[in-house]
Amino acid sequence: MLSNAEIGIDLGTANILIYSKSKGIVLNEPSVVAIDLNTKNVVAVGSEAKEMVGKTPQNIVPIRPLKDGVIADYDVTAQMLKEFLKKVSKKMGLSMRKPTVVVCTPSGSTTVERRAIHNAIYPAMVSKCPFNRKNLWPPQSGCRFAG
Repeated sequence: MLSNAEIGIDLGTANILIYSKSKGIVLNEPSVVAIDLNTKNVVAVGSEAKEMVGKTPQNIVPIRPLKDGVIADYDVTAQMLKEFLKKVSKKMGLSMRKPTVVVCTPSGSTTVERRAIHNAIYPAMVSKCPFNRKNLWPPQSGCRFAG
């Protein structure tokens, strides 16, 4: 029987880390998204979006959808997380159809901010999304996988 992937996500303002229980850190990319202002579509995420800074037409703008570890732009964050989970799925060579996810949030985050993170991750097809109110990484410093 196939089991769901178990991953941990650290939503950092500068970088996003995704940790796999079986493979360690599988993604460490800037939390930057390039948006086409005309169509409102995501053009690139992570390193690819960061490399576009200063090299794109005026209608494509790189933005940081996270501020102080919490979501500043919900829709863009949801799209960014979906793209990052696709990258992780390809890198790990397995389906990320319904992974079990633990998300690290800042210890001072409010219930509303944690709900926004949960709602941004849910569309990415996760089966569980418990929170760990630690701002430390790697997992041995606070993040634990849901059992």
